[in-house]
Amino acid sequence: MSDPQSKGSPGATSPAATGGFDPVALGRLRELDPDGRHGVLQRVLVAFETSLSRMLVQLAAEREGGNAAVVAGVAHTLKSSSASVGALDLAQACAEVERRLRTGEPGSLGGDIERLLAAGEGALATVRAMLHA
Repeated sequence: MSDPQSKGSPGATSPAATGGFDPVALGRLRELDPDGRHGVLQRVLVAFETSLSRMLVQLAAEREGGNAAVVAGVAHTLKSSSASVGALDLAQACAEVERRLRTGEPGSLGGDIERLLAAGEGALATVRAMLHA
């Protein structure tokens, strides 16, 4: 008998279903609502999708004459929320960009913005696929 959450639900842990998201992080979220009656995982993913979409718009606005403090703030905010849902590539990119900007390490603010946008768009596509599967 198969687990009802293993086929196309946001709680699935197969690599195809998680789109590169960490199945362990998704599993921790699923443990909060083991039978799925309260839709905890779905609600968390919807909240992440909404927040990420808003943050990506904010990052895109920083492309022209970007403000390093704004970009570092967005990276900081996205770092923990991304890690909590298992979007580890985005969380890592955010951590690295935030560290570089906060320490004043030389680099390209434009490159940082593009890196975060690319990682964020990838995570957004994955979340949308999990929500609409």
